[in-house]
Amino acid sequence: MRGSLIVLTLFVAGIAIGISGILPETSITTNLTEWLLYALVLQIGLSLGAGGNLRRVVRELSPRALLLPLATIIGTLAMTAIVGMAIGGWSLTDYLAIGSGMGYYSLSSVLIIDIKTPTLGSQAATSLGMTALLVNIIREMTALILGPWLKRIFGRYAPTAAAGVTSMDVTLPMILRTCGDRMLPTALMHGMLLEITVPLLVTLFASL
Repeated sequence: MRGSLIVLTLFVAGIAIGISGILPETSITTNLTEWLLYALVLQIGLSLGAGGNLRRVVRELSPRALLLPLATIIGTLAMTAIVGMAIGGWSLTDYLAIGSGMGYYSLSSVLIIDIKTPTLGSQAATSLGMTALLVNIIREMTALILGPWLKRIFGRYAPTAAAGVTSMDVTLPMILRTCGDRMLPTALMHGMLLEITVPLLVTLFASL
């Protein structure tokens, strides 16, 4: 919750500063954006390898648990396609790129801006990236707030699926409090596998 509020506060502050005209009209260089992207991808590998978490998850999981992240990906992309076609404005693949963030708002927004700028232009690509940022922040906040309700209505796997990538970090305490400590390996595995798929899926759909 705290991390999401910090990101949202910084985003709103950036908008306010941009509107105020305090800063000169400059843009972030392409090289800086690429290096920030590389740093985020490196962080994915570090989080997977640090502390022996990956070995523990693999040791304690059953093969059936792998169906949960698969179901999360399929359900997310299907709902994204339905909502995207209903709203319009962007192409279907653009909406799928947004949904492919799976709650990983920082990486998905940077990827989308970096990939779409050559074809859409800086302004449109930034708008699409900011949409991805907000959509994925809302997903995280929704999971945090509605997790217990989702568990009562849809079962103990629902909060983890709703949390997306954040089931391994930000929303993990809520998942354990709502569903019990036995969900720890499943929630960690779910978040780790989705974290691997996010750059792959976002890059795929944003490039189409």
